[in-house]
Amino acid sequence: MGVALALTGCGPAATGPKVAKVSSGEMPTGAEWTGVYFEPLFGYLHVVQEGSTLSGKWQRPQKDRWGELHGDVNGNVVKFTWTEYEVGRVGPNAQKSGRGYFQYRRPEGENMDDRIDGELGRGQDELGTKFEGIRQRNVNPDLASIGNTASDIQGGDWDSSGGESGSGESPAKPR
Repeated sequence: MGVALALTGCGPAATGPKVAKVSSGEMPTGAEWTGVYFEPLFGYLHVVQEGSTLSGKWQRPQKDRWGELHGDVNGNVVKFTWTEYEVGRVGPNAQKSGRGYFQYRRPEGENMDDRIDGELGRGQDELGTKFEGIRQRNVNPDLASIGNTASDIQGGDWDSSGGESGSGESPAKPR
C-alpha cells in the first residue's frame, strides 16, 4: 500500500517590488520642483530640475549621512532612485540604495508653504520611509555643497601625479 504526497507551495508567496500608487497631476500655478525642502529626518533636500529630469542631494541633520537622488518628473510626481552614504564608513555597508517617489503639493489657505510628500523604499521598493518636506522660501539649491568623496581631497601632491594646481612650498627650517 503506497502513500503519495503532493507538495504545494508551502513557502511564502513570491511578490514583486512595492510600487507607489500615486497619480500625477498638474503642478500648482507658479510652482517648480527646483528648490530646497526641509524634512526633520533627512535634513535639507536640495533639488534641481532640468527638463524632465530631477537631481537632488541631502545631508542628515547629524551630518553622519548624505544622499543623492535622480529621477523623472511627470507633472507633480517624480519617481527616482536614491543612494545614501554613511560618512567615515567603507565597504558594502557604507551605502544604502533604493527607489522612491515624491508628490508636489500646495496646501489650501493663504500664505502656505508648498511641500513634497512621498517615500523612500529600499532595493526595488518605492515604499518605505515617509518623507514630508516643506519648501524653504528664498533658498536656492546648491548640490555641490553636499557630499564628501575622496575626489574632493586636494593638495599635498600625495598621489605623485602632479595633478594639483599651484606651486609647492619649500619645507620650513626647524626652529
